[in-house]
Amino acid sequence: MSSDLRRWMALVVVCFGQLMIMLDSTIVNVALPYMQRDLGFTQANLTWVVNGYLIAYGSFLLVAGRLGDLIGRRKVFLAGVFLFTVASVGSGFATGADHLIVGRFLQGLGGSLSAGVIIAIIVTEFRKPAERAQAMSVFTLVIAGGGSLGLLAGGFLTQWASWHWIFFINVPIGIATMVLGAWLIEENEGLGLSQGVDIAGALLITSALMLGVYGIVTAADYGWTSTHTLGLSGAAIALVAAFVLLESRLANPLVPLRIFTIRSLTGATAARALLFTGLFTNFFIGALYLQHVHGYTAFETGLAFLPTTLMIGVMSAGLAARLMARIGPRNLLVAGLTVIITALVILSGVGPQTSYAPSLFAAYVLLGAGGGMSFLPLLTISMSEVPLADAGLGSGFSNVVMQIGGALGLASISSISTSYARGSAGFQLAYVLAAICATASLMVVVAVLRGPAAQVATREQVRIEEAA
Repeated sequence: MSSDLRRWMALVVVCFGQLMIMLDSTIVNVALPYMQRDLGFTQANLTWVVNGYLIAYGSFLLVAGRLGDLIGRRKVFLAGVFLFTVASVGSGFATGADHLIVGRFLQGLGGSLSAGVIIAIIVTEFRKPAERAQAMSVFTLVIAGGGSLGLLAGGFLTQWASWHWIFFINVPIGIATMVLGAWLIEENEGLGLSQGVDIAGALLITSALMLGVYGIVTAADYGWTSTHTLGLSGAAIALVAAFVLLESRLANPLVPLRIFTIRSLTGATAARALLFTGLFTNFFIGALYLQHVHGYTAFETGLAFLPTTLMIGVMSAGLAARLMARIGPRNLLVAGLTVIITALVILSGVGPQTSYAPSLFAAYVLLGAGGGMSFLPLLTISMSEVPLADAGLGSGFSNVVMQIGGALGLASISSISTSYARGSAGFQLAYVLAAICATASLMVVVAVLRGPAAQVATREQVRIEEAA
């Protein structure tokens, strides 16, 4: 087999691994009411089916990337796919709420091991700028469209089989990915474990996030000012402080504190987290709204979100890159966020009498278009001033904050909406809060992301645009 053919086949393999991860980040949403009925979840605890995955996934991305550098990226990728596949089997056979949450957490851990090294594998395999641009365009499309595609796949499997099959479907994909990955992906020469892995830092930040999210999720039952909620929140803050102190003293920390001095990175990362909260709330709350209020089946719910999937695909297939090269990342980002806010405002007025067309259809089209206009500029701006030596760290930091911010935001919105409103009013309140998050993201962009780095496309992005 020629080297060129092997590299492109390896790209397909790692993209399948990433697609499996992205599908599972949203595929459960349309099946949530069925899981709630069969396994006895409360409304607040139901968010843990999503958050258990997101917390594990986001918390271990940086560790996974570092492990890939030390012991070999192919090893870490394959180990992640193996764990993800085994956890999928366990989740599919879940007979109780706790069992499923543990399975989802292990899925997230496996997904983080794989996803944490995929970009490094692509960069290593494709060293020529034009080829790397084409490879990254394919990878970006998988990331942008995979999550929303999961809603359709989840609806189909839940409707025509059962919710258990949204996990079992991962088994043949995982096995094929492991076999082909072991054959096609070339291993890098690792630096060795003597360089150090910040296990203590990973444990501190993961524990902090778990306590924080648990406190937020259970606030609806205990009260926002209760000793339970405040105590968990205080413990989470203390662990974060300990993590920062530890990172400042280590020679090879998980997150070097110098990364926080890069304004474009921290600003764009904050904006991504707020935006992700708004969009993910729509997928979670929207699936429950369509099924509980309008009586949609799981498959009909997946079809209802299809306009969002298609619009994200259209924008990610090169249109967003061309627009960004013409008007600049910041201008395109402001336009995209404005479109998303408009869509969430429309959804905040939904009720039992709201028909799918034109209101819901228009909102879902706008969400897809706005998301497709926002993802690429945010990534471009966030990496525009990061030194090449810290590119992997910067990318990992941005992805971690996006995932964790989204999980915390979703937990907060779900808890607040169930605490202060019931029925369709609860869904309306959730959409109002999601719109506020998207508005906050826009305010960060306007106030923080200024200057040349936010106004023009990077050289690498120009190559991507030309290749597309």
